[in-house]
Amino acid sequence: MLVRAITAPGLRRWCRGRRGAAVACFPLGRALLGVRGAEAAVFLQGLLTNDVTQLVGAGDAPPALYAHALNVQGRCLYDVILYRLHGSTAEEPHILLECDSSVLDSIQKHLKLYKIRRKVTITPCPDLSLWAVIPGEQPGDASALPKLADQALLLTPDPRAEVMGWRLIAKKGANLSEIIPGSQVGDVQDYHRHRYQQGIPEGVKDLPPGVALPLESNLAFMNGISFTKGCYIGQELTARTHHMGVIRKRLLPVRFPEPLPGPGVPEGAEILTESGKPAGKFRAGRGELGIALLRLAHVNEPLCIKLGGDRVKLSTATPEWWPKAAAK
Repeated sequence: MLVRAITAPGLRRWCRGRRGAAVACFPLGRALLGVRGAEAAVFLQGLLTNDVTQLVGAGDAPPALYAHALNVQGRCLYDVILYRLHGSTAEEPHILLECDSSVLDSIQKHLKLYKIRRKVTITPCPDLSLWAVIPGEQPGDASALPKLADQALLLTPDPRAEVMGWRLIAKKGANLSEIIPGSQVGDVQDYHRHRYQQGIPEGVKDLPPGVALPLESNLAFMNGISFTKGCYIGQELTARTHHMGVIRKRLLPVRFPEPLPGPGVPEGAEILTESGKPAGKFRAGRGELGIALLRLAHVNEPLCIKLGGDRVKLSTATPEWWPKAAAK
């Protein structure tokens, strides 16, 4: 099995700046599809927002890319992370595609619809497991990450944002303590809470298919789109919005007071200003943390949501990992 360790100086600096906990590995319920063949990258290039040809380029080819697959109206269908598995340009291109497991069948149908006569094979990878690795706070944790056992296939920085740590792909049933010495298996709910705290969307609840718009979903902030790659499905509206430079709503992390009344916040619940004006919609969350699509004109105002006849206040803040110009 191919083992590849990727270093990231920025992530190392982030780890060194923290103190006190072990590396946490979170088992993810996301699915993996293998896309393999001479035309794998060219095939995906016409379906995804990012420049997939980077994965098969010579020299400093990135090991992973984030992207969305859009419908013809320019709305998100699937959020994916692509991983390069072939070691050099001399090998047949082999790309792993990570997606929400609930849409595995539909994304396979979507890919095969456009495959036509391309020299590409598309197969699920049930023998592999996917992990999120959040580096710990003990000195030396980051330097331990690249020391992999032969049970690991790929370890790479999460391409969306430095605060999301690393992605690990391993054989099903692999021993994580052998792959990353001193690591601990964490509760996946803590991983999702970390995502929501950072305002990182993932999966169909955060990015409803046929509803979410890529630039409102901060795709450009998460390195998930190329504005120079050429045509792909859904490009027209996305490119027009980018060139106009007007984005009135964005996904933002939100926090509610504890404990929340009732069973929690329903998905799609309307968020209001103190005067009752519509300010956005709640997408999804865990406990007191969540993510919401908010009108930027109202994010500095007091906000609330109606729960069980009560008005519950909520707060939001611009994530620190956003580009500085976007935070203003």
